[in-house]
Order: sequence, then C-alpha cells, then structure tokens
Amino acid sequence: MDIFRLIQDIKTHLKLSFDEVDRWFDKDNKMLNYQPSNGGWTVQQILEHIYLTNFYLLILIEKGSKKAMRNYLDLDLNLEIKNYSFNQEKFEKIGEYGAFQWIRPEHMEPKGELNLTEIRSLVSQQYHQCLHYLDLMNNGEGLLCKTTMTVNDLGKINVYEYIYFLSLHAQRHVTQMKNNELEVI
Repeated sequence: MDIFRLIQDIKTHLKLSFDEVDRWFDKDNKMLNYQPSNGGWTVQQILEHIYLTNFYLLILIEKGSKKAMRNYLDLDLNLEIKNYSFNQEKFEKIGEYGAFQWIRPEHMEPKGELNLTEIRSLVSQQYHQCLHYLDLMNNGEGLLCKTTMTVNDLGKINVYEYIYFLSLHAQRHVTQMKNNELEVI
C-alpha cells in the first residue's frame, strides 16, 4: 500500500467535500430554510449537523492521532504499512445518502443555536484540523491506532479512515441538500 498516495487521496477528497459544503452557505434564505416534503431537515439544519458530527469525530481523530504518535515509539510502522490495505468499498456507502439506516446520537441533532456565519467558520476550521492531522501523521503513523466505528458496521478503523469517514459523511449530506434544492426548483 502506498501510504503517501492514500494520505493525498484523503486530502483531495476532503477539499472537494468541504468546498462543496461551503458553497451551500451562499444559498438564499428560501433555499436554506426550505422544509422538504418528507419532513427532513432544512439546508441550514443539515449544515449544522455536518458541523456537529465533525466536532465529535474530530475528538476521536485527535485522541487517535495522539495515540498513533505514541504507538510510533513501540510499533513497527514499516510492517504496518506493508500489511495495510485500504478497503475503499467498505467505506463507499457512508457517502451515499440513504444507503443504510443509522440513528444518529441526539448530540448530533441540529438545535439552531448557531447562526450560519458561525457554522461556516467552524466548518472551515474543522477542514484545517483534518489537514493538520494528516500533516502530523504524514509518514503512515495514522495506521498505528484503530478505534471502533459502529456506523454501518465498519468495525475497527485507523485514524486516516476516520478522517475519510468524516469527509464521506459531508458528501452524504451534500446529496441531501441537493435533494432539497430539487424540490424548491
């Protein structure tokens, strides 16, 4: 496995996902506050949910990156890299809106406590946090810590895969926002 290629691919995916999310902040109030016919979230609520989910995922990513860097002292990174294979198929459903059922925790539900400007700024900071962790673990260290991910039964995933999950989650909700937009048009 070319770990440097994986890190670059995740950076590219993050940029595309976050750029796409950021464009939604520029929509007019009618689009941002449109309640879809299925009773789902408005675009503004989806944007808040993306921020909240990122917030909690980044707590795990931060802990994982610290542990991975500590593990670097005791584990054979070259052996981990040699034995690692990225199973992209396992993750693809995460980015597809409606591909599986999962009840999100209440703390990831939008509450309307932040305005759009605050959410946009926080999401931008989250993007830069992800890049920071990828830069920090730029030699493969992110493979040295695995944490369980219950969503869609992913199981134990490494820190890089957590960051990729975060990016796929945003992509999933971009589709949801596009669905809302199609109803408005």
